[in-house]
Parts: sequence; C-alpha cells; structure tokens
Amino acid sequence: MELLRSNLSRVQIPEPTHRIYKHECCISFDTPRSEGGLFVDMNSFLAFGKDYVSWNYEKTGNPVYLHIKQTPKSVPEDRPLKKPTLLAIGVDGGFDNNEPEYEESYSIFILPDFVSLPFPSVELPEKVRIAVDTVVNAVGAERKEQVAAWTAEKKQVSQHALTLQQIKSGIVISPSGWKCAKCDKTENLWLNLTDGMILCGRKNWDGTGGNNHAVEHYKETAYPLAVKLGTITADLEAADVYSYPEDDSVLDPLLAEHLAHFGIDFSSMQKTEMTTAERELDQNTTFDWNRIQESGKELVPVFGPGYTGLVNLGNSCYLAATMQVVFSTHSFISRYFSHQSLKMAFEMAPADPTLDLNMQLTKLGHGLLSGKYSIPATQSQEGIPPRMFKNVIAASHAEFSSMRQQDALDFFLYMVGKVERANSTTPDLDPSRSFKFGIEEKILCPSGKVSYNKRDDCILSLNIPLHEATNKDELEAFNKQKAGKGLEENDIRASDEIVRPRVPLEACLANFVSSEQIEDYYSSALKGRTTAIKTTGLTSFPDYLVLHMRKFVMEEGWVPKKLDVYIDVPDVIDISHMRSKGLQPGEELLPDGVPEEVMESAKPVANEEIVAQLVSMGFNQLHCQKAAINTSNAGVEEAMNWLLSHMDDPDIDAPISHQTSDVDQSSVDTLLSFGFAEDVARKALKASGGDIEKATDWIFNNPNASVSDMDVSSSNSAQTPAQSALPDGGGKYKLFGIVSHMGTSVHCGHYVAHILKEGRWVIFNDSKVGISTDPPKDMGYVYFFQRIDG
Repeated sequence: MELLRSNLSRVQIPEPTHRIYKHECCISFDTPRSEGGLFVDMNSFLAFGKDYVSWNYEKTGNPVYLHIKQTPKSVPEDRPLKKPTLLAIGVDGGFDNNEPEYEESYSIFILPDFVSLPFPSVELPEKVRIAVDTVVNAVGAERKEQVAAWTAEKKQVSQHALTLQQIKSGIVISPSGWKCAKCDKTENLWLNLTDGMILCGRKNWDGTGGNNHAVEHYKETAYPLAVKLGTITADLEAADVYSYPEDDSVLDPLLAEHLAHFGIDFSSMQKTEMTTAERELDQNTTFDWNRIQESGKELVPVFGPGYTGLVNLGNSCYLAATMQVVFSTHSFISRYFSHQSLKMAFEMAPADPTLDLNMQLTKLGHGLLSGKYSIPATQSQEGIPPRMFKNVIAASHAEFSSMRQQDALDFFLYMVGKVERANSTTPDLDPSRSFKFGIEEKILCPSGKVSYNKRDDCILSLNIPLHEATNKDELEAFNKQKAGKGLEENDIRASDEIVRPRVPLEACLANFVSSEQIEDYYSSALKGRTTAIKTTGLTSFPDYLVLHMRKFVMEEGWVPKKLDVYIDVPDVIDISHMRSKGLQPGEELLPDGVPEEVMESAKPVANEEIVAQLVSMGFNQLHCQKAAINTSNAGVEEAMNWLLSHMDDPDIDAPISHQTSDVDQSSVDTLLSFGFAEDVARKALKASGGDIEKATDWIFNNPNASVSDMDVSSSNSAQTPAQSALPDGGGKYKLFGIVSHMGTSVHCGHYVAHILKEGRWVIFNDSKVGISTDPPKDMGYVYFFQRIDG
C-alpha cells in the first residue's frame, strides 16, 4: 500500500473527454478474456496484455495499472435463442449467437514487480478508488468508437430543443429507482422533458423492451423530447435524447437546463442503460456470417499461423476479405511481421499507439500471421476484431469510417494510398510498391504524329467483353427457352439451370490493350478536332498483379447493374504481350500546346434541360447548375436530391469554379496515387459525382483535359524517377487470391476471400477459415496474381 501511495502522482482520475481502453490491448489482440487478462494504465488509460504491459512501463514509467480479468459463467445449454425478424442495420431484431456470459474481476498492479492489491478495498487511497470506479463504469473507447460508427449520420441538434417549454409541475426526479407511470416496467424508461413523465419505451418484436407508453404519451400531448434514463452521465452528449416529431435520436444543447428543471444533477449520475445506438450495435454485430458457405457444404476449419479469421464489425467484410489477401503477400508479411516486431513498432509509435497506422498494421499483421489467435480449442475460430486498424486507417474517410458496406476495390486503393504515404520517408520499405506498375497510352492522330502519356497504377481495371463469350450457342438456346416459358428475371435467378455468359480472362486482357477511337480529339498538329486512335500498354510488370473485373456497369440514366457473368480464369497467365514499346523509330511527337478554349471545352457543363426543370420548381438558377454538374447530368431526380442535401453548404452561392470543388479529399488522394495531377483529379471527380471509377473513365475519355499534366515522354528510356523505381520482371503470373462478392451492388451483400496457401485453397469468410473445396475462380470481383520468377 505504501508503494501505491508513493506513486499516487502517476494516477489520473479520468475526465469525460478521456478515451478509456479496457476491452482490447492497443498493440495486440489480447482482451480481459485472455489468459493473462488486461492491464489498464491508470495514467494514459491505454490497455495492454500481460506480455506487453512491461514495454509500456519501460517507455512511460507509468507504474499503476487496473487489471481486468473475465472468466466464463456457466450458462444452461438449453438457453433459448432469440429469433431475428429483419436483416438490416439500425433496426430492432438482432441476432443471438449464444455466446457465453462473463464474470469480471479487478485488482491493482504496481510495476515493474507486478505487486498486486485487491479491488475493491476500503484500504485503497480515495484517489485510486475514484479513478478505478470511473474506468470500470466508463464506456470503453473501443466500444464508443464502434457505436459512433454505427450511427450513419451524426446526430443533429433538435429543432425543438431551443424552444422547449417545460411545465412547472414541481416534479423532482430521484437519481434511481425509476418506474413507468403506467405499468411496472423498470427498464428502458424515458423521461419526457416537457412534463417530467417517466414512461417505458417501444415494445420489441419478442415482447421485451417497453409497452409503448412513452410514444403513446407523445401522441396524446405532442410533447416532443424525451431522454432515456440510465444514459445520463457527466458526458451529456452521450445521453440518448429522442425527438418524436423528428423520429430520430438528437442532440439537446440545453439538456443540462432541461434536467435541472426536474432537480436532476447529471454530473453525479451513473450509466445503467444502453443507448439506442448501442442497442442497435448489439443487435447487428452478432449476425452469423457462417450461413454463407461454399455451395452449402460443411466448412472444415483450419488453424495456425496465417489462418486467423477477422471478426465482422458490422458490414466490414470488404475490409476483412481485402486485408486477408494483402497479408498473404511477401511484401506486407515482411514489412509488418517478419522484419518488424510488435515491440519495435510500439517503441516508434507516438504516445497513443491506437492512432498510429504503422503500429496498427503491425498489430494486424502479427495477429493474422503469428497463429496466437488461431488455436483449435473449440473447433471453431473466434477470430480477431480489426477495430483499431479500421479506426486509424479510415479516420479521415466519411464512408470507410461508417458501418455501411463498402466496395472492396475502393478500400484496397484507399488502403494502398495510405500505406504509401505512411512510408514516404522510407520508400524502400513501402510494401504498396509491390502492386504498382506503369501504364503508357499512345495516341495517334491522322497527321501520323503521336503522343505518349504515362502514369502509375496499382490495379488493372478490365471491361468484360460479353461478345467474346465462349458459350454463345448454349446462351442462345437458354434465352429462347426462357422466352418460351415467359419466365421473369427473378424466376430465372432462382433456377439452378441458369446459363451465364462465360468470358475468358484472356479476352478481357486483350480488350484492355486493343485500339480504341477517341472522338472529338484536338490535334495540335492539325490545329483542330479529329478522331484519334489510342492504344494502352504496361511499362513495367508488378510483383503482384491485381485485376479488377468491371462487373458493375452503368446503364442508361446512370442506373447501376451487375453483370451476371462467369470469367474463366486460368491458374497461370502470361501478360508479356501487354508491355508497351514506347516511341518507335520514325514516329514524330505531336507539338506541345493546347489552346485555352479547348481546355475550357473539356470542363463539365450543366444540362440545360435539367436546370430549366429545377428552376421551374422555384430553385435558384446557380444552385440548379451546381446540382446538375455534381450529379454528372444524371437526371432531374438525382440533381434535386443533391440540391436538397447541399442547400446549407457554405459555398452554395459561390460562382461555379472548375479549379476546386467540394469533392472528398480521400477520393482525390486515390486518383493522385494513380499518377493523375490534382487539378485533373478534382475536375474528373466533379464531373463524375465523386465516383472514382467514373472519374478514371472521364480522364481517359478526355485526354485533352490531362495531356498537359501527364508525364509525356519522348522516348521509351526517358522514364520518370517514380517509374524507374517500380518493380519489374517477367510477364508470367500465378493466381493466389480471389475476392468475390455476393449481392446486387458493391454497397450491399457480402465479400469473401479465397487464398492459395501451402498448395491448397482456403476460404476466409470473416472469422471463419476453412479448406476450400470449390474456390469460385470464375466468380471473382478482384483477382490477385503473383509474378512467377524465371
């Protein structure tokens, strides 16, 4: 006890603004359920597993820790399962996967000798008791961030909060012991902020929850705001305030005053109930993704180093599938596992390692590859939650930081860009360069003169030429049969006998390097517009070739559609024929210089019909033009939706500028990683409604908009420093990874990875890892190939 007293200055009492970690080690995936439990630094409130807490003491000198240990409670085997009603995020009706319940025990440890003191204990100094009580009762930062991410949109200040009228009833609310005024419910209680009535919440599908008395009271009185009792703490913003007229959780900036009206001192209240967002989180993160398996076959689990699953954080399968493949490459294994220990990364990390990308990539690498968290104890794999990695890599990205489903390809590109920037000072260590290669476009105008444009990329995005299908006769017979039976689209999709086009991967690669016409091309040699011929090739071959199949296409009116097609992908491919040859003897380069009026004509222009229709509805002309441009002239409805959601933009009345736009910076960064100049990237994103793939197409289809910004080389040997540093080698590649997608859109459905490991295919379906009996080589969305030496 004297030792503890001598270190009291290193103990801090948490403030509401502190981030308290108590569910997961910040440099490993140890938890309170791990054998050694979890140690919470009582100065920084970071958590560490038993094997790592000494490192933190050596680095910071902080000696006092709260030790948290969880042990399973005995639960009856016949405990009934709750049945879900909906498969949707943010609604009642979650899943119960019968997980064990845990008992939590606490003690105080003083390092470096791991001196242990019991908690609770009246002998402990008051400062320590208060600090530990605050940590124990706090919502952990890991969960806070997860809950915040589940809220698709930030809570808005209620329009009723500032003008709320409170009745002077003299009611004083006690700090505990609440009960519904109309029934016996003592949980899920809501305090109406107008009259002080305490009433139960909505009834859940299974009869739990409340009896709807709070919402019925609103219908009778129209008193708009209520706060959930049990969620009120010193952190007032975390309180669950609900607006019935707005039908949403809201912020009440005057909540302290509104509570004081009923004698409530919020600073002394303890959290005893989950907020609505927390309840939604619990209901939606327990979905049993194991329902999706290969052809419904029983999954044979596999364990050990490199066979660790990733827990689904709620729609995070796109991240799990991508990172499993990425951490199967030698470049990422070497950078964040073989040649960098956890201790090395921790010693280099700033004060808070949860915010350091290098630390969290190393943590993820060791978690996946060490085998520590993949042990066949229960014959099923719990997997590790990539929560801290997701938080740090997606911190600046509005979509990836949310809990909505995302495009696995977009995430791969974004992740590679972040890793490249994180390693910018040590490019030799940058593992993202193993994916990079050079692309060269040759434009031939009728004058016979040429231009060469070069850029870097890390994916080869391939159109699927359906006319190259190898089963045309079978398709024709099937379509005739379908027409004869009068079957609807849904009936066909449900049929086991559906015939899909089969397109060879070779045809997709040939299509990429084939010649194409560029209409309305400005020739500086002819000083006018003409039709040019463009051909594309690769200036280097990467260590790892990533092929993206453009299965999601835009039909007329920018309506997205997923191609129902099989791609015949061989185990080994040879792309040697795709190498570009550069400037050839006898070829003459096009003169430099494009007139300003030509550059002006490449700028996006609003469709006048869309603008006229919006103006006729009473909208401002300038606003309508911006709406049309920012939705790529897709249509009146799209423009109106954009307009309604951007009416309050601070620059909505500013003149239209083609130099800058309010496009997402992370999308700009992604295009920059492709080798495009920033002003071209912004212009393309503005013209494409912020869609990266459409923006890339726009740049390719508007060469005049980017020709002055691309690297124009006059000879094959005159490469830029960036291109000369790219990896290169032979053109033979072996397939080792597939990310496949199930669903009608990249923003819904489910992603799964199949990876060739130790001579066998393995399926990685979130936390489930098993031997693959039938890898879907013809159904991939993104394919990963490794170059074969020799």
